[in-house]
Amino acid sequence: MQTREDIVSGRTAFDLDLARTLIDRKRDAPGAALPILHDLQEQFGYVDERAIPLIADALNISKAETLGVISFYHDFRRSPVDGRVLKLCRAESCQSMGCEDLVSHLEHRHGVKADDDENPSGLRVETVYCLGNCALSPSALLDGQPIGRLDRDRIDAIITGAQGKAQ
Repeated sequence: MQTREDIVSGRTAFDLDLARTLIDRKRDAPGAALPILHDLQEQFGYVDERAIPLIADALNISKAETLGVISFYHDFRRSPVDGRVLKLCRAESCQSMGCEDLVSHLEHRHGVKADDDENPSGLRVETVYCLGNCALSPSALLDGQPIGRLDRDRIDAIITGAQGKAQ
């Protein structure tokens, strides 16, 4: 049975058997930890605590090593996100094209703070430094999809869309 959070996120609820299948598919590949973690996050929206010993066993590494990889790479989450995720680039090119104005606009107009887990808007805004989309600065990823030439109107539309999806 899907919960409200599963429907809002569009992700599959964590399933131990499915996690095992995803892990087993790539366990023998060189450098398998990252591809496995990416697959789990893609499927469930995060890396569940229950998957950590499965990964460790499959790769013959300790649970601490597995947790070390997860915590080193900021893209991996240890808990689900309720709503959409906007990764907003704040590197030099995007700064020169107005990303800090967008960060300020998000906070003052919508009450949405970057890197704050308590945003009431249905949108989590995460800071990233360079998406490699400098020609279209300021840029972002919305649920993994690139967006370029962001401005206040597009940010407002993203907030409106996130609020509609979260309700």
